[in-house]
Amino acid sequence: MKILVVGAGAVGGYYGARLAEAGRDVTFLVRPARAAQLQRDGLRILSPHGDLTLKPQTITSSEITSPYDFIFLSVKAQALDQAIKDMTPAVGPETMIYPVLNGMRHIHTLAYSFSEQAILGGVCIVSTDLDEQGRVVQLNPLDKIIYGERSGEITPRIRALDETLRNAGFETELATNIIQAMWDKWVTIASFGLITCLLGGPIGEINALSDGEQTALLAVDECAAIAKACGFPTSQAALEIVRRVIAQKDSKFTSSMYRDLRKGAPVEVETILGDLLDHGHAHQIEAPLLQASTVRLRVYQNSIKSS
Repeated sequence: MKILVVGAGAVGGYYGARLAEAGRDVTFLVRPARAAQLQRDGLRILSPHGDLTLKPQTITSSEITSPYDFIFLSVKAQALDQAIKDMTPAVGPETMIYPVLNGMRHIHTLAYSFSEQAILGGVCIVSTDLDEQGRVVQLNPLDKIIYGERSGEITPRIRALDETLRNAGFETELATNIIQAMWDKWVTIASFGLITCLLGGPIGEINALSDGEQTALLAVDECAAIAKACGFPTSQAALEIVRRVIAQKDSKFTSSMYRDLRKGAPVEVETILGDLLDHGHAHQIEAPLLQASTVRLRVYQNSIKSS
C-alpha cells in the first residue's frame, strides 16, 4: 500500500517515521524548505519508545504523478485549505484519506473537496511537538491511532488498511463507531484546551489552587453536555481519563493549544472551541467557561494577525 503523509510535523512526522521504520512504503508531502531540511538532517524522533533518525522519501505537490492508496493527513486546521490543494494530485478514485485533525469541521470540508466515500474517520492519541531543531519530541508514551469507515462498516478496504497499519511501532484500533470516538476526543481536547488557556497554566498549577480543580471539572461538564445534546454522549472511560489527569496535583500537563499560545503561534480556536460552542448554542446549552475561553483566544488570534 502506497502511503502519503501530508505534513512531516509533530504528528505526521512521528507516525510516518514509525511506519517507514516498520518497512511500509511511506512518502512525505512537504514544502521545499522542509524537504531540504529532512534530506540534510533526517527525520528525527525523540521518544520514550526509542529515538529514531531516518532519511525519508519526500515529494512536493508539483512532483506527484500518480494517486496514492492511503493519505495520512495531519496538518493544523489553519493549513487545511492549502493541504487540500497540495494533495489533490495524489487523490484517485480508490484513495483513502485519513484525517487526524481536531474537531469535526474538517470532515465536511474534505468530503466537499473530494468525496464522501474517500474520507475515513480518524482519531490520533499522541502528544508530540517540534523543537527548535525540527525534531519530533514525544512528550509521553501514549501513541495510538483509531480508524474506521464513518458508516461503521468493516469493508475490505478498511481491513486491508488495518493489516498495513498494525504492528508498526504504535497502538492501533479498527473502530466500528469512529464518529463517537472522534467526539470523545473532541470533548477531551476541548476540555484541556479550555482549562489551560483560560486559566493560564499547566493542570498541576491550576488544581493546586482553591477552586481550581472544581473550575476545571465544570469546564469538562460543559463540553460533555454539548456532546450529549448532539447525540454523542462522551464515554465514561474518556471522562474518567480527563478527570484523573485534572486530579493530579503535580501534573505538568498542558494542551497543545496552550503550548501554541505560549509560543505566540496560531491556535485552533475555531475548530476545537468555537465550533463546539456553536453546537452548544444550537442546542441551547449554557457553557460560560467554554464561551469565555473561546472569546479570550479569538482576541489573541486577532492580535497575532495584526502584529
